[in-house]
Amino acid sequence: MEFFIDTANVDEIRRAAAWGVLDGVTTNPSLVAKEGRDFKQVILEICDIVKGPVSAECVTVTADEMIAEGRELASWSPYIVVKVPLIPAGIAACKVLSQEGIRCNVTLCFSPAQALLACKAGAAYVSPFVGRLEDRNEEGMRVVEDIVQIIDNYGYGTKVIVASIRDTLHVTQAALMGAHVATMPFAVLQKMFDHPLTQIGLDAFLADWKKLQDKQGQ
Repeated sequence: MEFFIDTANVDEIRRAAAWGVLDGVTTNPSLVAKEGRDFKQVILEICDIVKGPVSAECVTVTADEMIAEGRELASWSPYIVVKVPLIPAGIAACKVLSQEGIRCNVTLCFSPAQALLACKAGAAYVSPFVGRLEDRNEEGMRVVEDIVQIIDNYGYGTKVIVASIRDTLHVTQAALMGAHVATMPFAVLQKMFDHPLTQIGLDAFLADWKKLQDKQGQ
């Protein structure tokens, strides 16, 4: 499984990259706006750090506009993946861009039927949003499981990015289901390290080692 983080904060990306487990980054207009910086500058800086797939989202809503915008975004860096919404215009744009060799991440996916449309359009990635589904008392992880099964059934080249991840359990469940990518906030990635027994064990090892050193130093 690949790990992406869902952020436009360069400091968070640098910290995650330093751990050696970061494969890519997903952004969206809200995350970029939160940083208050120039969009292109932020995306290029992220590409320089990660050197892996970096999703940059279109902010237009017609197919022709998204195609033009997608071409422009893709021209910035070979690492950029063009992000389009799962609406008819987005699927049409994905089909054209994919045929041109431009990778697309079809976002705002909430059902297996929608994901199937993205696969048919040649999407490199499709992003089901599990947290937002669960906010509506729907089974977000069941949707992921069904999408993975559909892709396996037909051998589509589309990878599933499990998005709108709220906790480490979502990551574990996604991995068990065979999802290809989990994209998560930095805080969730950081929490994957946490278990009280790890710290208790480390403290005990270090305390025993210190006793040995103190004894040998006498």
